[in-house]
Amino acid sequence: MIAILRHSATVLALAAIFPTVANAQAVGVGGFFDIGTIKFTASQSFEAVLGASAGSVFGGGGQIVLPGGVFASVRASRFTNTGERVFVFEGETFDLGIDTTVKIRPVEVTAGYRFRGGPRNKVIPYIGGGIGWHRYEETSDFAEDAENVDETFRGYHLLGGAEYRLRPWFGIGGEFQWTTVPDALGQDPNGASAAFGETDLGGIAFRARFVVGM
Repeated sequence: MIAILRHSATVLALAAIFPTVANAQAVGVGGFFDIGTIKFTASQSFEAVLGASAGSVFGGGGQIVLPGGVFASVRASRFTNTGERVFVFEGETFDLGIDTTVKIRPVEVTAGYRFRGGPRNKVIPYIGGGIGWHRYEETSDFAEDAENVDETFRGYHLLGGAEYRLRPWFGIGGEFQWTTVPDALGQDPNGASAAFGETDLGGIAFRARFVVGM
């Protein structure tokens, strides 16, 4: 009787262990890089300084996917463009002939869900949202250190996209993201963003995505 009880206990223990191991093996880990375009919410300010309210963005990061389809990712990206310092008076913009470089370098954390119909389904839609820290740098020729800007602002984002698995270890996709970074611009009363009443550093981005792993 004791032997039977011990055997039953062993079976129950193995039954509890095997699902845990299977779930652990189903966890996916991978990396990605992307290239795309962002259209800034502060369109008049960026148009005045950089000559365009949109520009190219490059990024990349890592991601983990749990068995149920829940995922978490970290992404770093970079936007850089050069324009001129301007003076805005009664809605009219005057170039000052001083070169200005704008750099935006966000680090964003996202949590979301991946929809997958079955093992043969190669198209995987997903949605997510999260928080980010956006470092904004604006440097001009001949400017004093106090005139340049180097600050980090907190923002929030929502995203969605779809991924097509070309191989079990490689996929490509497209992604849309809406970002808001409130109260990041307009702090300088003499700046273009203050003149136009624009304070949000966020925007709408579209990007192509290349995924390895998972």
